[in-house]
Formats: sequence, C-alpha cells, structure tokens
Amino acid sequence: MRGYKIFAGSASVEFAKEICQVLDVPLGNADIKKFSDGEISVQIAESVRGRDVFIVQSTGAPSNDNLMELLIMTDALKRSSAQSITAVVPYYGYARQDRKAAPRVPITAKLVANLYETAGIDRVVTMDLHAGQIQGFFDIPVDNLYGSVTFEHYIKSKNLKNPIIASPDIGGVARARYFAKRMGLEMVIVDKRREKANEAEVMGIIGDVEGYDVIMIDDMVDTAGTMVKAATALKNKGATSVMACATHGVLSGKAYQNLENGELDELIITNTLDTKEHSKIKVLTVAPLFAEVIRRVYHNESVNGLFE
Repeated sequence: MRGYKIFAGSASVEFAKEICQVLDVPLGNADIKKFSDGEISVQIAESVRGRDVFIVQSTGAPSNDNLMELLIMTDALKRSSAQSITAVVPYYGYARQDRKAAPRVPITAKLVANLYETAGIDRVVTMDLHAGQIQGFFDIPVDNLYGSVTFEHYIKSKNLKNPIIASPDIGGVARARYFAKRMGLEMVIVDKRREKANEAEVMGIIGDVEGYDVIMIDDMVDTAGTMVKAATALKNKGATSVMACATHGVLSGKAYQNLENGELDELIITNTLDTKEHSKIKVLTVAPLFAEVIRRVYHNESVNGLFE
C-alpha cells in the first residue's frame, strides 16, 4: 500500500489529533501562517509524494479564512505530488444557500463544491450536510456521514421514560424520520414560519406530545432561536421535557443567551466545530467515526456499512 498521511487545518487541529490518536498515526507537519495583510501561507513540511493525503478542516467561522486555507493546503499538496487528496470537512460551510430561494441570490453550496474540485480535491468526507442533494453538486465522490449514530448511544443512556422524536421544522422531517426509525420511536413535527433569516415563528405542533420526553433532531443550531421557540411550543402542548440533538454547534449571535433563558432542557452537539460545553450543552465526539471512515476509504472498504 502507498501509505496515507493526515494534515490539519487551523480550524480542526484538536479534532485531527483525536483522529490520529485513534488510527495510531502521526499528524502531518504543515506550516500555516498569515502575511501581515491577512493572506494565508502554507508550506507542507514533509514529503507526501505518492501518498494518499487527508486534510481535516471544518469551514465554520471564520468561514472565509478556513475555506481558503483548505483550498491553499490542497494546492500545496497537489503540487507536492500527493497521489490523492481527500478533504475531511466535518462541517461544510456555505451549505445553507443550496437553491435559489429568492430572485438574484447565489447558490453558494454549489460554488464551494466547484472550488473544491478546481483546487484538486479528489474526495470529500463530511457529516450531515444541510441538504442531502448537495452531494450532487460534486463530480467527485462525497461521503455524507450521519451524526445520529452518536446521538443514539447518548439518548439510550438517558433512560427517558416516554421518548418521542421531533423535527423542529418541515425541512428536517426526513432526518428526524430516519432517526425515529433507528430508535423505534414515534415522531412529531414543529410547524413554523420563518419571517426573516435567523428568526423563526413557531406556529404549532403536528402530533401529540403531552406527557412525552421530546427529542428534537436537526443538522445544526446557529442562534438557537428556532430550538428555543420550538421547545416553548412543545412544553405548552404538555411535553414533560425537551432536549435537542444538532450535529453542528454553530452557536453564533445570541445563541448562549437564548439557551440560558429558554425552555430547552439540554442541547447535544458534536465536535465538528470547536464548541465548548455549557450548563445546557453536551458535546459528543465524532472523531472516532471519522477515523474509521478514513481507514475504510484508504483500504477501499464500504463506508455505508457503518450506518446499516
């Protein structure tokens, strides 16, 4: 076998170290700096000739810097004669603009996919894309992993008396249904209307939640406004408790304030982004899952088998 190496971008150093620890391989040495004007400088400090290379880098805030760093690292590795380059992007930034929802707006999820391919990335491994169809924006293989397998173990450990799964909006029904099927639970839907970006008006609950311990499932939590308002609506309908599971803890703006003052009892997220635990926030690691996927990709083994 040719051998593989793992490198980390600035946004995911600790995540990459955890992956390397699981796989018992050293983290690749890359010198990443910035010029005085903010331009990013990358030098790969070891030979990668003929190797399969994995770059671990989430493209969350600061999204522009982290995205450019990933592209520049890719270019450096490509020019260093790497055999293949796989971008391991736990959080795929710019995914929320995945269609023309209004006149004269961009489709940034597609634009970023084009940038990845132009830079020389041969494969993408990510987790819980905001919309599954984003995989079709690429002409290279994309492995979209499910964070739900991590939540499943944690929820079972809580020993909830009367659990039920909820989708916090109509758009997340497929994700919630998949999770409910895995857990063997019923599902309800929070019906809301979004008046403007990052603000949500909860309209009602489709289904019965009285006396239930509700578990909301989503791909990300940003300002937490939707989650908190949904929790209030659920408790107003008689829910005993409300917890939320969101793969990506973006947590921008007034997120922590909203969580602190809201009706949500607990928020469970993963470490795809560098988010710290809080009184209401539990962070679960998905690094071992990504480590196993990297191993399987390198050895040409099935990735889907992890989720069956």
